[in-house]
Amino acid sequence: MSKDFLYNDIANGIASQIRIGILKTGDRLPSVRMLCKNHNIGMNTAKRVFLELEAQSLIDSKPQSGYFVAQLPHFKLPLPEISQPLSLAKDNEPDELISRVYANMGNDELTLFSISAPSGSLLPLAKLKKEIVQATRELKEGGTAYEPLQGNIKLRRMIAMRSLAWGGNLQENDLITTNGAMNAVSLCLMALGKPGDTIAIESPCYPGTLQLAISLGFKVLELPTHPITGVAIEALKEAIPKIDLCLLVPNFNTPLGYCMPDERKEEIVKLLAQHRIPLIEDDIYGDLYFGTQRPKCCKSFDKEGNVLWCSSVSKTLAPGYRVGWVAPGKYKDKLLKLKLIHSISSAAIIQESVASFLKTGKYENHLRQLRRTLQENYQNYVSAIAEYFPEGTKTSRPQGGLTLWVEFSKAIDTKKLYDLAIKQKISIAPGRMFTLQDQFENCMRLCIGLPWSEEIRFKLKQLGSLAKML
Repeated sequence: MSKDFLYNDIANGIASQIRIGILKTGDRLPSVRMLCKNHNIGMNTAKRVFLELEAQSLIDSKPQSGYFVAQLPHFKLPLPEISQPLSLAKDNEPDELISRVYANMGNDELTLFSISAPSGSLLPLAKLKKEIVQATRELKEGGTAYEPLQGNIKLRRMIAMRSLAWGGNLQENDLITTNGAMNAVSLCLMALGKPGDTIAIESPCYPGTLQLAISLGFKVLELPTHPITGVAIEALKEAIPKIDLCLLVPNFNTPLGYCMPDERKEEIVKLLAQHRIPLIEDDIYGDLYFGTQRPKCCKSFDKEGNVLWCSSVSKTLAPGYRVGWVAPGKYKDKLLKLKLIHSISSAAIIQESVASFLKTGKYENHLRQLRRTLQENYQNYVSAIAEYFPEGTKTSRPQGGLTLWVEFSKAIDTKKLYDLAIKQKISIAPGRMFTLQDQFENCMRLCIGLPWSEEIRFKLKQLGSLAKML
């Protein structure tokens, strides 16, 4: 194992012990020398472990004393419960509620805690405009010609190069560009299944995925999901005889924000391949990690081409550009045929400009700042929630991504909270949106992609006051 992966594995092990409460606030960690001895590693590797944990704000260093588990607001609030959906496929879609919430998208008069996207003020808008102008100059016929069916060659090359960071080892020919990640997921579902088939997903799950699956005629089987480690593997094993395909968001999924441990990812990939069940992996949040190491994907462990890895820049760079992609493995020909039928070609100018942004290194510089901001936002949000929300409130502990999951006592109905909040020009995403079953009525998702300010603090205080009224 390389030193990079070794230090990351050790850091992840300690981080996991902190997050699930084995190591508690104030506990002293082993010294650098003791870590070296316990894991048979060098001093530099041991120091990188502690730097990684400090970067995640999980530990503090005290001169002459060592390293200690940090005291942070998000450790004061308990974790949400493990979800317990029914073990049958359901299709009770919360269509009206989803429509009401997403009708607020783009409304500048509202504080949009409900929409999982970074604020435009956190995006490099001026630099992106320059790339678009440059793309019109460099592309054949100014970008008016059709792109190849697989998509912009420069973009596919850049995505392939970036896959080395998480063990994907993709080639440009392994990728197909799409109109955003949801278009990629949609093509995968149409290629792999048919009406009446059953798809297994996490619970809670992104509402758009639920709506898409139902619209295509699938039955949806929701799986129990832990807020730190993700989908319950035993439940997935029990579901194997009932399902035809599986769709997961292992890295910082919305709304829980967990990062599934690598050993679980590998086990799931092997399990599904053994039973010839395709796995669609939505990795749209993978670049928004709070630590120093980009997490692996399920695709990292795919030896048979059974994982269809989907992603985009919608949550990191430009939501409105609709630039996405998929590495479909052995299902490539099926997806190409569907792309030809449904869209023929992708937008040449936009894909070229994103490719150039990635190639120049501007994307990495932007991501570093965005990740720092999101992590600080998360800590500020939880601090405000701990101060202003009703006693007994629980919050997720996202390890990356754009969202925070909040669980109230059973007495608080977040659909009613939404109605009260919208009158104060605050939009939230009630928990019932994230399931087809009668659950999560006392939960809500908050977006942490808004720039932190006293106004945001005040809006959270208002939200807490309204929750107390209920």
